[in-house]
Amino acid sequence: MLHNIKLVVFDLAGTTIYDDGSIALCFQQAMQQFGYTVPVDVINPLMGYKKPQAIQLMLEKYEPDASKITAELVATIHEQFEQNMIDYYEQLPVVQALPNAERVMMALQKAGIKVGLNTGFSRAIADVIIDKLGWMYHGLANYLVASNEVPAGRPHPFMIQRMMEQAGISNPKEVIKIGDTEVDVNEGKAAECLYAIAVTTGAFSREQLLPYTPDFILDDLAELLPILQIEA
Repeated sequence: MLHNIKLVVFDLAGTTIYDDGSIALCFQQAMQQFGYTVPVDVINPLMGYKKPQAIQLMLEKYEPDASKITAELVATIHEQFEQNMIDYYEQLPVVQALPNAERVMMALQKAGIKVGLNTGFSRAIADVIIDKLGWMYHGLANYLVASNEVPAGRPHPFMIQRMMEQAGISNPKEVIKIGDTEVDVNEGKAAECLYAIAVTTGAFSREQLLPYTPDFILDDLAELLPILQIEA
């Protein structure tokens, strides 16, 4: 096993679970309900951000009157988005894991490496997703931290640092971060993880990820195992 890794932190949507575009659509609908028409191609690059921050950024782009961009407006739109997402996942018959995600998690567990999940979603949304998947119950994942449980979301390192505290890890070089967006990569770097790894299964293509210089870019999570010298 490589470098005595003790914890691998995975993003959720686009990294370990399939996103068919419904998340961006829920975002678009929430903005539309308050009079803002935001194209999906503007929403997608913001997918990894803490969602109130993403809403703030969209308002700054689409609201010409800066005085209307208040904390109350951001919170109200976020509440609508959160409800849209909870309704979507509760009605979804099955939350679909991305190819090899569960196999990789199981291989890490067998190798004695803890698995953490973090997300730009709120805890309320994340809990619905994880409950449907059963990953915590079945021992595939050990920790879950959502962006509203820490002072600031990605690209700040706080979610990873919270998980390190929970796992009793003090050395970030014993941790790897994996995600599908710019802010996932920068979160791993900010936390000083051994590797900040990107995947092409979500919001960003390989070409879009390259400028952020991840340590590796994976097309399939199964590619992680040989990097860590772990057998499937």
